Amino acid sequence: MSLRFELDPAIGPQLRDGLLALWADVSNAGGAVGFVPPVTAEEIRPELVKHFAAMTEGRTRLLVGYDEEGAVAATAFLTYNTHRLMRHWIWAYTVMVHPKHQGKGYGRDLMAAVEEAARGFDGIELIRLTCRGGTGVDRFYASCGYKDGGRVPGAIRVEPGDDRDDITMYLPLY
Repeated sequence: MSLRFELDPAIGPQLRDGLLALWADVSNAGGAVGFVPPVTAEEIRPELVKHFAAMTEGRTRLLVGYDEEGAVAATAFLTYNTHRLMRHWIWAYTVMVHPKHQGKGYGRDLMAAVEEAARGFDGIELIRLTCRGGTGVDRFYASCGYKDGGRVPGAIRVEPGDDRDDITMYLPLY
């Protein structure tokens, strides 16, 4: 089975709660999506509210992957640049696949859906994302066609004594 993707779904309590649960589950499984375990959905809620505000303002779009039961299983937030010299590319943020679905090819499906969505955005020629060094996820993104755009050594402090590189990767769409 594969995921069913939806760009710009209607936000309601079920989707909100599904996003919070996904984000907490991914974080608590060691996923590098802005939090360090243990974390609760309530601790994540303010960050999700910021994403929703950016969506309301038209700066961010949401791509959701639903599993065969209709549960939120994967996400990516796609954010436009507001700087006049950088409007030709978008950021992919909070890219997640639920831990119970990892190893099924859903990550590749999500990245293909991100690319397909971005190709439909007027004037977008490139996707950029960042990832946390030391997780191996940069190799995954490279296998999806993303190129290493540079890194800032030790820019992410997971905890005292555990600093990781902030890796920027990009995918040209032309």
